[in-house]
Amino acid sequence: MKEILSVVGARPQFIKAAMVSRALKEAGIKERLIHTGQHYDDNMSTIFFDELDIPSPDINLEVGSGSHARQTGEIMVRLEEHLLQNDPPDCVLVYGDTNSTVAAAVTARKLHIPVAHVEAGLRSFNMLMPEEINRMVTDRLSDYLFCPTQTACDHLRKEGLTTGVSLTGDVMYDAVVHFSSTPVPATGHFSEGTYVLATVHRAENTDDPDRLAGIIQGLGSVGLPVLFPVHPRTESRLKGIRLPENISVIEPLSYVQMLHAIKGAFRVFTDSGGIQKEAIWLETPCITLREETEWVETLDRSWNVLVGADPVRIKSALDIEPESPPPALGRVGDVSASFRIASILASA
Repeated sequence: MKEILSVVGARPQFIKAAMVSRALKEAGIKERLIHTGQHYDDNMSTIFFDELDIPSPDINLEVGSGSHARQTGEIMVRLEEHLLQNDPPDCVLVYGDTNSTVAAAVTARKLHIPVAHVEAGLRSFNMLMPEEINRMVTDRLSDYLFCPTQTACDHLRKEGLTTGVSLTGDVMYDAVVHFSSTPVPATGHFSEGTYVLATVHRAENTDDPDRLAGIIQGLGSVGLPVLFPVHPRTESRLKGIRLPENISVIEPLSYVQMLHAIKGAFRVFTDSGGIQKEAIWLETPCITLREETEWVETLDRSWNVLVGADPVRIKSALDIEPESPPPALGRVGDVSASFRIASILASA
């Protein structure tokens, strides 16, 4: 029986793993799950294993927070120790663009273990983003490149990467379809369509006081209540900022709660790549607090609008009405992305 070592460490990776793990099991592939501990907050980590019905990880590397170099290095050291002390897997499966992703890819490659990358080929073309560096390095090291969109495949081809490339569709779409109908208790925050939802977590926004202040000013001017689930990084940065009265800061939501919050919102403001897509799939227009996006398909027909941290652009974006239908993003035929990935790995 083939064995896959899956490495997760951040919230979006837990969600993707929930879908792919099911497909691997159905394909008769044994899976060993490693949690790097990159996200150490209970609401951002453990809760997702419970809610998404992912088995507890076989090992937690317990890396925690730190600088990019320290976090990446610690993951490499601890993952290498695990791989050297146990039978090597047939493949190491990584997700997305975090420090956990690139650290696992480098470690596996140096030990001559094949690497498979879910969400390969994404490019924002902003080399100031740590995630962009992680994506490019991981793609270069991977034997199996699972692309969510044709655009992602095209990026790899232009970079000379053609071997092992597969257009699979988006596993996050699988998750939205699977979990969006799951009932959740009423939060009592706001009625459907009467609020906007905001999330901010990227370092370019949270670590720059001027950008963060601009975003908060813009959200304060939208004329609607703002539901603002706060990421741990953002919470520490908000302490010196006086929040407008229309902004309600709340604890991070679970994945299913977040889907319901997105679906019920009038608009979604975010700097998250995943939430940009989830908003489109749930037919809620998105306003992205960045100057570029790796998910360029979301921009079609104004379903996603890029506004950066400019309070004037943030406010005016509310008046932009998207054209129907929403972009058909990340869907490839009638077969789920998770099933395609598992099938390729099973036959490799």
